[in-house]
Amino acid sequence: MNKISRRTVLAASASALAAGVIGRKASAAGSYDPGASDTEIRIGQFGPLSGPVSSFGVLASAMDAYFRMLNEAGGINGRKTKFIFYDDAYSPPKSVEAARRLVEGDEVLFISGAMGSAGNLAVQKYMNTRKVPQLFLAAGAGKLAEPASNPWTMVGATTFEMEGSVSGRYIAGALPNAKIAVIYQNDDAGKATLAGLKKGLGAHTSRIVSELNYSVGDPTVDSQIVQMKLSGADVVNLITIPRMASQALQKIAALEWKPQVFLGSGNSSTRATLKPAGFENAQGVLATVTRQDPGNPLWADQPDMKEYLSFLDRYVPNADRANDLYSIGYTIAASTAHVVRQCGDQLTRANVLHQVTSLKNFVAPLLVPGITLNTSPTDYVPVKQFQLMRFKGEAYEKVGELLSAV
Repeated sequence: MNKISRRTVLAASASALAAGVIGRKASAAGSYDPGASDTEIRIGQFGPLSGPVSSFGVLASAMDAYFRMLNEAGGINGRKTKFIFYDDAYSPPKSVEAARRLVEGDEVLFISGAMGSAGNLAVQKYMNTRKVPQLFLAAGAGKLAEPASNPWTMVGATTFEMEGSVSGRYIAGALPNAKIAVIYQNDDAGKATLAGLKKGLGAHTSRIVSELNYSVGDPTVDSQIVQMKLSGADVVNLITIPRMASQALQKIAALEWKPQVFLGSGNSSTRATLKPAGFENAQGVLATVTRQDPGNPLWADQPDMKEYLSFLDRYVPNADRANDLYSIGYTIAASTAHVVRQCGDQLTRANVLHQVTSLKNFVAPLLVPGITLNTSPTDYVPVKQFQLMRFKGEAYEKVGELLSAV
């Protein structure tokens, strides 16, 4: 190397070093609220790790694994994530206890992916009073997406009302002469979905000939299904948890009744609903979904599905691949990381809120292709599109184009 070229290389190296030092100084001059620093970001979560729905706890396990993966790769913008989560046993009082511990004890920057509408509603006032973001919630209550009254709280996908409305609009358009029977769980979630269904049906609400409910502690819904058949309905909308949907499908088959059955994203799982019901009893069932089902070969060649399955192999090797709760946790963690990344060095709670309410066509992993996350300061429902699916054989297949809720 001659003297000129050597001098040039040395000068370039010195400039690069200086730029690196300046960059580090700029990073050190970042703005931070409790839960963030030059080296760390603390994110909290609570959910049922024990109790009657402890199986939902794997969502937190998937989130924890995702952040471990990011930390191994250097973190988010050079900062490691400390993910702290507590068991609330699906009990609202324990949810409040967990939220206080996360905010006041662990001093997290924000909470993400907390599970359950009841628990999140219980802590909503506290989180908004403290001005701590409560984001990407694994819950669907519409009251968790009302920016005018609770600007620090946002759902992770859609709301019960919006999903019900999409089903209603589809039925009104595709099956305008249908006689409709509905069974819903007698709680806030069931009532909200039913309200959305009626809104979507519009003038066709009068086509509902049977409207029944059940309580979560009921052993079966057999008697309700018998009544629904006697109503003469030819369309059935099951607004239920997976266990009750399975029972309903079995009873419908036993009665040799063949209505068009509609499921929602919460009870359409092949693993949790249709397999226990018997695939032979689920043929032709329609479902509105927003996510790729890891157990469906339809999505096997999607790049994000391949990445997700590789992630499970390495970071959650004992996971049941067909359990979509892991995939929900994965999507929430990836969306959370995107928001933190967008914050740059301005890791304040106000900026986290600004970034999460400024999402524009963000392609979160494992959503049905074409569905993106979009929010604004006046719109706290990120997902407003759905894919209609029909069960055939042992898996769902797509029906038509995406359905829009707006």
